[in-house]
Order: sequence, then C-alpha cells, then structure tokens
Amino acid sequence: MTGTPALELRSVRRVYGFGSAATTALDDVHLTVPSGRFVSLIGPSGCGKSTLLRLVAGLEQPDHGGVLVHGVSPAEACAAKMIGLVPQSPALLPWLSVLRNVTLPQKINRGAGKRRERIADFAERQAAVPDMKELLVKAGLGDALHKLPAQLSGGMRQRAAIVRAFGLQPDVLVMDEPFSALDEFTRESLQDQLLDLWEELRTTVLFVTHSVSEAVRLSDTVVVMAPNPGRIVESIDVDLPRPRGERLFGERRFHEYEDLVRERLRRAWHSEAA
Repeated sequence: MTGTPALELRSVRRVYGFGSAATTALDDVHLTVPSGRFVSLIGPSGCGKSTLLRLVAGLEQPDHGGVLVHGVSPAEACAAKMIGLVPQSPALLPWLSVLRNVTLPQKINRGAGKRRERIADFAERQAAVPDMKELLVKAGLGDALHKLPAQLSGGMRQRAAIVRAFGLQPDVLVMDEPFSALDEFTRESLQDQLLDLWEELRTTVLFVTHSVSEAVRLSDTVVVMAPNPGRIVESIDVDLPRPRGERLFGERRFHEYEDLVRERLRRAWHSEAA
C-alpha cells in the first residue's frame, strides 16, 4: 500500500432532502491528497466545504461515489483513530483540566492500535505516543495544564483542542474553521502554533477557512470551491518556503498568491452550474 493517498474522493455527490425540495450540496467531487500535505478548502458559503469535511470524517455518507482515508473507508479509519477532528467550537469537557482533556482520547478505544497495524502505510510511519505535556508547552499552554476550560481564553481553549487532536497522531486531521471566532492577532498566533505542531508531526490536514490570507499562509494546496451545486473548480499549489513566519506577510509572492486565490474566488461567487 506504499504511496496510497491520505485522502481520495471519487465522483462524490451529496444531496439533502427529496424531490423538488432536494438540495445538491456536492456534485462530482474528485480530490486526491498525498500523505503529509496541508490542504485548505475555501469558497462561498453554501459551496459544500463543511459537507466535504463531514464526509471525510465519517459523520455523513455520500449518496454517490466514494471516500477513502489512507485506502480504507472513513468508518474504518475512525475505528483505528486515524482521523482527528477540530470543530469551530473547542468542545472541551468543562469538568476536566486541560491536561486531562487532551489525554482522554488516548484512553478510549484502546483496540484502535491493532486496527492501525492492519493498514501498512500508517503502521510504517507511526511514531511513539507523543508526550501531551510537551505538546501543550509547545502550544503555549504550559502554565494552564491543570486549569479548567472556563479559566482559559477562547484562543487557549482552541489551542487545547488542536493539541488534543494532534495527540491521537491521526493520519488525517480535519479542521472546520477553527479560528473563525478569534481576533486577528490571536488568529495569527494560533496559525504559528498550528504550523509548528504540523511541521513536527506532519499529519495530513484538511482545513476549511473563509480567509484567503490564512489559506495561503498555511497550505501546500488551496482548493477553491463553487456553489449550486457545491464542487471543486480549482486547486492552487502554494510554492512558498517553509517555515512560514511573520516575514511571509511582507513577501511579494505571498501577496501574488492571495491575489490569485481571490480572483478564483470571484469566479466561484459568480459561477453557475454547467
């Protein structure tokens, strides 16, 4: 199975409702993501970004076509703890400390390891279980290990949620606008910390955002989507050096990529189904 893509969507279609009230959220979606890539989905509201994310995470099933995560179905991948999810809301358990929140998933479904061993590519690259305290420190939460979520700011709670997801060592991490509710300064700070964790662990990331700047800064590839019905209209590879610190914002090529993505988004806003 060497070389198996981390993600593969083939002719995916997803429809909500029936008859004249039916809405086609996604139609004929094809997407292949190699292992270790950071891919952002961007597009107008209603273009199916979150639906695509839910299909990959195994929370919904396509009406047509197929979704594979490292060569297996999302259900099999979830059972093997190969998929991590970071939603818009951190969803931390309020009665547990930060440290206990982020270590809890490792204590659940202990049979997942055996399922992973049946999937060759993942078993080959699997490393030792990460030190969650160390990950929290790297995420700037070293002083918050034993605090409850209510004692943290919104940005700190989201950092904890990201560490919790990375702690599972998922083969694919799906992130649904995790920074959308944060101010710009906090957002950029969390982008830094997300990139630091990703650079170290190299998990494949599928990231939904409405921010052009965020998509370009974080991604290896920006996937532009259009609505009515939801579909992929273009994939833009971002050839910028890593690591991508604050200096990136002053580089001409960074702004050229921003302009390119914005231009493709304008087309998506005004596009019609063929």
